[in-house]
Amino acid sequence: MKLTTKGRYAVTAMLDLAFHSDKKPVTLTDIAKRQNISLSYLEQLFARLRRAGMVEGVRGPGGGYQLSRGAGEISVADIIAAVDETMDSTRCGGKGNCQNSQPCLTHELWMGLSEQIRQYLDGISLRDLIDRHGVRQVADRQDRQVSHYMDLMIHRDSTA
Repeated sequence: MKLTTKGRYAVTAMLDLAFHSDKKPVTLTDIAKRQNISLSYLEQLFARLRRAGMVEGVRGPGGGYQLSRGAGEISVADIIAAVDETMDSTRCGGKGNCQNSQPCLTHELWMGLSEQIRQYLDGISLRDLIDRHGVRQVADRQDRQVSHYMDLMIHRDSTA
């Protein structure tokens, strides 16, 4: 399975959203700052996630995005599928035409691996990730870094 940047960023952004949207909607700008992801790329990803019914936009002052259902109801596999990523380890995309329009010698091996990966990621929800101590530590560190950066910017602007 080759997970591209699109899938990785989508999972990262959704986990960031899950951490921060319990209090109020989260802007894509905030996610972009914390996760160092391009805002325009996040806009593309969130359009797909919105179409898949995983997030909903909140308009107006204080608006942004929030999860459209509980963090325990959204699996990592759901997120990856929503942004059109495949979880396939075969060369043929699972079609079985890897060698002269026939399955290759290792086709079943790679099909089995793909299924194991799919099951593993389907068994992990955003809630499961939020509850991991190491993940929470990283999220707290990112929040502190962004807050420190914003304090520096405000101080710089006030002395200019």
